[in-house]
This record gives sequence, C-alpha cells and structure tokens, in this order.
Amino acid sequence: MARSVKIADDEMDIVRAESALQSRSIAGQITHWMRIGRAIERSAAFDYARVRAALQAELSPDALTGEEQAVWLAALDANIAEPTQKERDFFAKRRREGRGVGLDKDGKLVYQKPQD
Repeated sequence: MARSVKIADDEMDIVRAESALQSRSIAGQITHWMRIGRAIERSAAFDYARVRAALQAELSPDALTGEEQAVWLAALDANIAEPTQKERDFFAKRRREGRGVGLDKDGKLVYQKPQD
C-alpha cells in the first residue's frame, strides 16, 4: 500500500532533477536511494553505528572512514539546519524573559521585550 511522506522542498528539487537525469519516476528515484542507503547501513565495510556515535560526540569524526565521514557530514548538516524542540523552548523562554534571542545582521545581540 502506498503511503505519503513529507519531504522538504529543497530535497524534493534534488529528487526531481535526479529522477529526470536517470529516467526514473520520483517514487522510483526515492526507492532507489532508499535501497542504496539500506545497503550501505548493512554493509560490513560501512558501519552506520560509528556514524551515529560520531553524531552523538561519542567518537571523533576523524576515526571514520571517508565514506562514513561523508554520511556523518550530511547528517550533521541536516541536524543543524533545523532547531530542536529543546532549542525552540530555550529561545521561547528567553523571549518571555526579555533576554537576547539572536543576532542582527551586524552581529549585535537582539532583545525582545518580556511577554506578559
């Protein structure tokens, strides 16, 4: 049974472009990449557990193979692109307290008036 999933617009643009280059449907391209990813994670030459450990700062990225470092960097990039719920809660509390909530274009701290 087919299922719907949400994919970020920028990622979807990449899927569309690659599917056109490879003469695959969008679903076919996503399935193809999913199978490759699954094969890599199950490979004896590639240990995703090591990548996960590096993402959790339990292992230095320098200890990873080149392939593992590429996956680690892509995952790191994806993780820092979107704030976590903990980070959103932290800044919401700072806004309520009227404390600094970020930097402006000149690098100066931006404050917000306390919320009642």
